[in-house]
Amino acid sequence: MATAFLFPGQGSQAVGMGHELYEQHEEARARFEAATEILDVDLLALMFGLEADADAAGERLKQTEITQPALYTHSLAAMAVLEARGLAPDMAAGHSLGEYSALAAVGALSFEDGLRVVRRRGELMSEAGERRPGRMAAVLGPDAAHVEEVCEEVSAAGDGVVQPANYNAPGQIVISGDVGAVERATEAVQGRALPLPVSGAFHSPLMEYAREGLAEVLDAVTIDPPRCPVYPNVTAEPTTDPDEIRRCLTEQLLSPVRWAPTLRRMQEDGAVRFVEVGTGEVLQGLVGRTLEEEVETMGAGTPDEIEHLAGT
Repeated sequence: MATAFLFPGQGSQAVGMGHELYEQHEEARARFEAATEILDVDLLALMFGLEADADAAGERLKQTEITQPALYTHSLAAMAVLEARGLAPDMAAGHSLGEYSALAAVGALSFEDGLRVVRRRGELMSEAGERRPGRMAAVLGPDAAHVEEVCEEVSAAGDGVVQPANYNAPGQIVISGDVGAVERATEAVQGRALPLPVSGAFHSPLMEYAREGLAEVLDAVTIDPPRCPVYPNVTAEPTTDPDEIRRCLTEQLLSPVRWAPTLRRMQEDGAVRFVEVGTGEVLQGLVGRTLEEEVETMGAGTPDEIEHLAGT
């Protein structure tokens, strides 16, 4: 009866996230206020929509360098409340950015170090997108083998680089790369393709500039053995080895997020309950679409959700 904690990534953000936690739980409030002090940004106003122009706050919250620390902070604020209730996972994973939340949640990173790394990661990814503009698109319908074949053919034709960036669930794969290559791949793929509103070609070779900068940041950070196995996006295999964790974090910017394989491996390792720690229900939906055997899914991003989890 193992429990897996899952941590959301970019795209799950929403104005208002974490406001109830902040108001109702001292443990969460301490995390939010610490993040605002460390970042020297009024993160609370952006997250909670407290600025005079709420629409402007929402747009700024979508900026990669703000989105990433905001999501990280919310997940770790929720985790602080869960820990106060004596709740902990048997295994953990996070989707892209969420991998940092997962590592901090199980003690591999300190909250403060993780926040600083995440902020710099977001800045580097934005800079990489400006240096080498790219595009991402969600491909719905076809299986992974077909999408991989199309990406290989387009890349080999010399139209630029394109590759799978997220193996989210069966029939849901995100591709990423040069603008022209992504356009040609979406035309050739047998399925529905939807452009994604992101600032760069994440999880592709176009992020090499960001990878180099992130490697320097990670080299200066202490990574401890986590309290339970974590499943890196790069391998989808459990590990508690700090060196392997550091390597995977560095390579993650260029490599696909192997989310569906991660969920399957967690289930093979005994997970029967999957808890999404943070905002939204995206990861819960992917669990339902990926795992054939019935499992339990629930959220843990609001006070009510946490109380429900504590009572199960």
